[in-house]
Amino acid sequence: MGDWREERQKAMAARSAALAGERAAEARKARELIAAFVAEAVARRLPTTALRAQGYGGRARYRTGLTGWYLNQARTVAIGVDGNYYVLGVPRSFLARLVGVRLQPQEPRLTIGVGGPDGESMSLKDLLDKQLL
Repeated sequence: MGDWREERQKAMAARSAALAGERAAEARKARELIAAFVAEAVARRLPTTALRAQGYGGRARYRTGLTGWYLNQARTVAIGVDGNYYVLGVPRSFLARLVGVRLQPQEPRLTIGVGGPDGESMSLKDLLDKQLL
């Protein structure tokens, strides 16, 4: 009776490992695109801006101490001059309005916005290319 459970656990572990491998490969490719973008943006002296995080709900904006380039009109994702990918949504906070927020870089994806509430997704490459126009 334990055999089918053991087989199922092995199958689930194998699938989990495969998904993790796919995700790591996707992140590697995305980081390569971002590195190429940052190099090109710096070479072209593309203007940077102070990146601001947006509180969930969309009203409050918070200082981050980061500079870089927003990737979308909503200003919810950005590339820092440090070459990292940032998601700029944060919980609302009165203290953060005073002192700002500290963002952690996220693992980049090749498609931005997958599974988001607005149903709009876009290729990372297209978003980066649009910034270089």
